[in-house]
Amino acid sequence: MSSTSDDLAHSLDPVLWAKEVLGFHPDPWQASLLRSRSRKIILNCSRQSGKSTVCAALGLHESIYRRPSFGLVIAPTQDQSSELMLKFDEFRGAVELPSDYLSTDTKLAVRFSNGNRFIARPGSEKSARSFSAVTLLLEDEASRVLDDLYNSVRPMLAVSNGRHVLMSTPFGKRGHFHMIWSEQRDMWEQYEIPAEMCPRISKEFLEEERRTNPWFEQEYHCVFMETIDSVFTFDQVAAAVSDEVEPLFGVDQC
Repeated sequence: MSSTSDDLAHSLDPVLWAKEVLGFHPDPWQASLLRSRSRKIILNCSRQSGKSTVCAALGLHESIYRRPSFGLVIAPTQDQSSELMLKFDEFRGAVELPSDYLSTDTKLAVRFSNGNRFIARPGSEKSARSFSAVTLLLEDEASRVLDDLYNSVRPMLAVSNGRHVLMSTPFGKRGHFHMIWSEQRDMWEQYEIPAEMCPRISKEFLEEERRTNPWFEQEYHCVFMETIDSVFTFDQVAAAVSDEVEPLFGVDQC
């Protein structure tokens, strides 16, 4: 049983709480993220860097110490949503605040005894847009989340003035994740985490991947590579677009 002084310290310092309660010792960048109060955060991360783990810890801390709190995870697929939820559940077993699944069938939604909720949803606009007053929106594998879904969930943060965290490895020069990273960085707190910043990834493994994986720079060095199946590069297409050229067909024609 934690003391009142410990509980106050843990509420004020998520890193201390993660270490002492969860047994999770964040890497330096993860500690910075846990302590950040920025409303808009984008994480451009190497594979296996720990982005989902730290965001699960962030979501759990807010579920316990912020009232009201409604955490929502969106991801391209249900499997990816479930993966972050599994990490959340592993951490949830270490805390004293009672909680339970809203549905034992999917185990993708948890309600705490303080009334707070944490829910994960797959990448469907229809499955996610019914929620409101979200205080923490976690977008996992954001480079593969459809732009329609991204645009439909943003209004959920309007009334709550909630936080939005995008986390992903790059997936070509396309979509809102690339646009935000390349064009809107002044509006977001940014983290770039190449594989060398993760102490759990060995130099030997990276050297082997460098020699054999054609997507090495994208998967481990946070580089937005040209879309593999495109005939023209992103920059070539962008350069060819001009507002001065009349469209070939009018907007009313089929």
